[in-house]
Amino acid sequence: MALLLKDPLAALDYAVDWRTEYLDGDSVAESNWDIIPKEVGGVMIAGSAVADGIATVTAAGGVAGHIYQLTNHVAFASGLTDSRSVVLRVEKR
Repeated sequence: MALLLKDPLAALDYAVDWRTEYLDGDSVAESNWDIIPKEVGGVMIAGSAVADGIATVTAAGGVAGHIYQLTNHVAFASGLTDSRSVVLRVEKR
């Protein structure tokens, strides 16, 4: 899992591409994002979408020097479920 850098003032998109692992004839039926830790001034979800098997989240804010895990939880039309995470370190850039 890679550690990605994000400025506290930036709102950036991050994505999980589910097509390569599951979508051979299946589709993403539901996609939700969680952030750990949840804290005052921390990274928050400014928006999310799923299209063509790619789940995207827009992450905004964050406390400089803190590390956050953004986890995408999905359910597929077939009934399968899975999760993938992106790890962000917030740094003033």
